[in-house]
Amino acid sequence: MHMIAPDKDYQRPVMIASLLISLLMLGGKMTAFIVTGSAAILSDALESVVHLLATGFAAFSLWYSVRPADRGHPYGHGKIAYFSSGFEGGLIMIAALSILYTAIMDLIQGPELEALSFGLIITGALAVVNLGLGWALVHTGKKHNSIVLIANGHHVWTDMWTSFGVIIGLLLVWLTGIVWFDPVVAIILALNILWMAGKLVRNAVKGLMEEADPAETAKIVSLLENAVSSGSVSGYHQLRHRRVNDNVWIEYHLLFPSEDSVSQAHDKSHEVEDSLHQLFQSDKVIVTAHLEPVEHDHAHSRNHPEPRIDSLGGEET
Repeated sequence: MHMIAPDKDYQRPVMIASLLISLLMLGGKMTAFIVTGSAAILSDALESVVHLLATGFAAFSLWYSVRPADRGHPYGHGKIAYFSSGFEGGLIMIAALSILYTAIMDLIQGPELEALSFGLIITGALAVVNLGLGWALVHTGKKHNSIVLIANGHHVWTDMWTSFGVIIGLLLVWLTGIVWFDPVVAIILALNILWMAGKLVRNAVKGLMEEADPAETAKIVSLLENAVSSGSVSGYHQLRHRRVNDNVWIEYHLLFPSEDSVSQAHDKSHEVEDSLHQLFQSDKVIVTAHLEPVEHDHAHSRNHPEPRIDSLGGEET
């Protein structure tokens, strides 16, 4: 009998590669700026400084987030991933504002550009490297539901698009001789970077506030409704769920006929739990179920005829 080997976890190798390549990016772009004097290349280099700092914190967060739960952190350490994403977004905003200031001053004073062909070659080569790195980070992050890797991957892609924008600006200057194309492109890139930073911060806030994913809510409700329709359970209420990276916590109350023994209700509850594990196959699912006789729920409904609202914002079943 052949055992199927589990997929190898590439999270750490990919993050280490991201950290090393960010050093390469910074050195290459600063060299290109010193040679050309381009404000657009400087904006790209400043973004790489921020990216290096953010990648360092992301690497620490990835290491810390996978530490097992302990007495002080019974739900684990995964939420640091959202701090990492918010921290990265904040640093990107600082870089974008610095780029805006530099580009506007260059536009007012007039840029002086040299050796544009050298700058184009360096910037183009680094953009291609970032294209591959960003894909590896996002692909690995989605595979393992790692917000740290996904955020870092999108940051790398932001860096890549910034580099491609720089190339367009330098080509326009090279072809037309109009030097103000360079700072104008830098301003456009800075605004794009600000938008990306805002997206990272918004995602971090959603995670820290434990905002429920409507799609995941619909999947769980559909599964529980099917369990009711099939007769596995008589009903359910008090449904709650939360996600931290690839950990999904689900809580609910299941209702059973009073003639069911504790053992029978327990077995039926496990059938529902097994279905949830199948529903979230790529995640670590932790289910907490409270079992109660359906008569108790009917009695509560008679004494409290108004609809009871659960934590997801819908009426209880």
